[in-house]
Amino acid sequence: MKAHWFAALAALAWAPALLPTRAGAAGKGDAPAVHKITSKIALAPGALAPLPQGTKAAWSHGPYEEGNCGICHQRNDPKNPGPILMPTNELCYSCHEEFQALMRDREHKHKAALESCSNCHNTHNSRERKLLLADTKVLCLSCHDKTRKEIEGFKVVHAAINQDSKCGNCHNPHAANVEKLLFRLPFDLCVSCHSKDGMKDGDGKVLTNFKKWLDENPNWHAPVAAKDCSACHKPHGSNNFRLLGLAYPSQFYAPYDPKNYALCFDCHNDQILADPKTTTLTRFRDNDTNLHYLHVNKVDRGRTCRACHEVHASKQPHHVRDGVPYGPKGWILKINYTQTPSGGSCAKTCHATQAYDNRRGGGAPVDATKKRR
Repeated sequence: MKAHWFAALAALAWAPALLPTRAGAAGKGDAPAVHKITSKIALAPGALAPLPQGTKAAWSHGPYEEGNCGICHQRNDPKNPGPILMPTNELCYSCHEEFQALMRDREHKHKAALESCSNCHNTHNSRERKLLLADTKVLCLSCHDKTRKEIEGFKVVHAAINQDSKCGNCHNPHAANVEKLLFRLPFDLCVSCHSKDGMKDGDGKVLTNFKKWLDENPNWHAPVAAKDCSACHKPHGSNNFRLLGLAYPSQFYAPYDPKNYALCFDCHNDQILADPKTTTLTRFRDNDTNLHYLHVNKVDRGRTCRACHEVHASKQPHHVRDGVPYGPKGWILKINYTQTPSGGSCAKTCHATQAYDNRRGGGAPVDATKKRR
């Protein structure tokens, strides 16, 4: 166990008493109960003993609170209760029948919960809700070392990890019918939280109400249509803004560098922004003038993909957006894009109204406000 986790355990200030399962805790002639403890926090000395007398507990186990030691132990004597009457989980299930059914019927089971309820819960009292041995996040990450290391290295951490039930916002700590002990399928889980107006990120920027957005915009980006949020976003944290799994510019304008668009190029052909002339890579061209290249591939003020495209869903095909939030106040800059059989036009956006035509001779986009000859 790493040094900082020892510090976390010390901060819990558990009583320096013997574990209930430890040999010698029972009276003379009593066989100690057997537990297979794997939780690092549960292995801390005294972690399963009652809190020291005078310590304020947030939660107390009902029988312990009433002094009914005999409900779980051989004797109803607080000073010498003897061993527990049966193996831990069997004992817990004798009262908490719903958890026995849950652990029996659900496909994916938490290994720690299968081994012993006392891997995560103090059977007497605790400073934490639900008699947990520690704060939920501290408790989970004391075993899930890989996730802890990832989170510690992230620049951006999913807010859900530090709010409300923390890890328990997404994962059932006992058992579930979805992999990774998720409460719901990943897409449904994400949308269930990101379905509120006024949600904000860590910088105070308002986040999209995705249930409403997806209901109102029928053209879904392929990963969204596949209900795969993790194709672009990491569930715990990331070194990229918005929990993106790969690099993508966070600003409206950005100097063009293929490395900064790793997220897009994980699926899309990077040549679409590399070739100034093409007749095959894209239909967004004026004959052979590649208008994707013209807009994005600039050394200073290249427009990023989301200047024109919705990344989740849109009303128009090709994920062309109606407008884009512009500036720190999020004012919506209208694009006013109209598609035609051989091209299209944008009206009064970053430039004067302009149109393009795949069939016309090469050259710069035509100013649609000027009369053609």
